[in-house]
Amino acid sequence: MAKLTRAQREWRPGMKKKPRSTKMMFASTVLVCEALLAVFVTLAAFGLKRGGEPVVVLTLGAVVALLCILNCALLGKKIGYIIGWALQVVFFLTGFILVDMFYLAAAFALCWWYALSKGEEIDVENRRRAAAQEAWEQAHPEQA
Repeated sequence: MAKLTRAQREWRPGMKKKPRSTKMMFASTVLVCEALLAVFVTLAAFGLKRGGEPVVVLTLGAVVALLCILNCALLGKKIGYIIGWALQVVFFLTGFILVDMFYLAAAFALCWWYALSKGEEIDVENRRRAAAQEAWEQAHPEQA
């Protein structure tokens, strides 16, 4: 049997589920896609013999991909989003190695911005709805 998480072990009937951040989920999705992009760009640069020594190119590509994945764990804090923006700049700068990265990096930066802005809007709306639901349940305890 699989090991239970702390939240699963501490669950009791009647407990409310902790709301998850849509902004964090959207941002994580973009970062995972960018990690895949980093892998494929690294392979393209390696195959086209651009960017210097093959070992350096492969190492840098692996580091950027790992940073994207590891940054998903930091998205609960403000520093995670700052690192995310820094990764967008790194992807844009790889356009000097592969010109097509200018377009791809701009598209992913737009996805990153959209994920953050729309995710925040949805989180605010979810908090507003949860507060309204809580107020209704307190006003109507017999129906809750």
